[in-house]
Amino acid sequence: MTSGAAGNPRFVDTSLNEYGDADRQVIGEAVAFDARPATFVLRAAGLLIDVVATYTVVILLFWALSAASKVFDPAATAAIQVAILAVMFLVVPTAVETLSHGRSLGKLAIGARIVRDDGGVELLRHAFVRSLAGVVEIYLTFGGIAAVTGLLSARSRRVGDWLAGTSSQIQRMPAPPEPPPALPPYLAGWAVVADVAALPPRLARRIAEFLRHANTLTADARLRVSTDLAREASPYVSPLPNTDAESFLVAVAALRRDREYAALMGERERLSRVQPALTALPPGFPRR
Repeated sequence: MTSGAAGNPRFVDTSLNEYGDADRQVIGEAVAFDARPATFVLRAAGLLIDVVATYTVVILLFWALSAASKVFDPAATAAIQVAILAVMFLVVPTAVETLSHGRSLGKLAIGARIVRDDGGVELLRHAFVRSLAGVVEIYLTFGGIAAVTGLLSARSRRVGDWLAGTSSQIQRMPAPPEPPPALPPYLAGWAVVADVAALPPRLARRIAEFLRHANTLTADARLRVSTDLAREASPYVSPLPNTDAESFLVAVAALRRDREYAALMGERERLSRVQPALTALPPGFPRR
């Protein structure tokens, strides 16, 4: 069973997921944790944003230090430079990911966050291990080690993720779909007397996909696809309306949707009427 909308974690009762047995996420209850991992391209884009932001701040701090070089002797200046690098490459990433629960500037931009392998929130120790490994695999090797391990890993995990037991997970919710097209007003009279049988599932899915993406097709492709689909759907409709192929598909989809919704509401109403009888106690049975 799964729950949650797209982009949210889902808990599945399968022993393997799409990443294989060795790389699946399992929560503490020994249930496979199915989530959308960030792809290599997204992780690279987020990491690039973080690196650019870090180097920008480092350059500004070094420029300010050079402007104040007359105040400090050379030894103090060198010590401050080392402290700036340590703070910006280790302390700041650790603090940002800990306080934001796995988010950073780059991860906010790509809509992702760092989570533990069991789906939990990233803690201080995880952020510190990731930042410590990042000094080597990102800054000292110009991202070479992180790129290689990300390409070879099923969930685009870098060395810091392997050591800390974390991964990057997509959190941004997709945009809500546009409402389905309504029944054309001039076909309202036809809809009253029309008999539209249940369409085969594959045909119904193809019609729904066409109506969802019709505006992205060229005029010729739109006419060709709608004509083919209308020809396949016509045996399930009687009488056939006098309209073009695309309007016919819109009408069929709208009529089936409205009638299936009415059937579901009718079933809910019937169940609500018998619910008291189903939950009532037998006569004379004590209520405890």
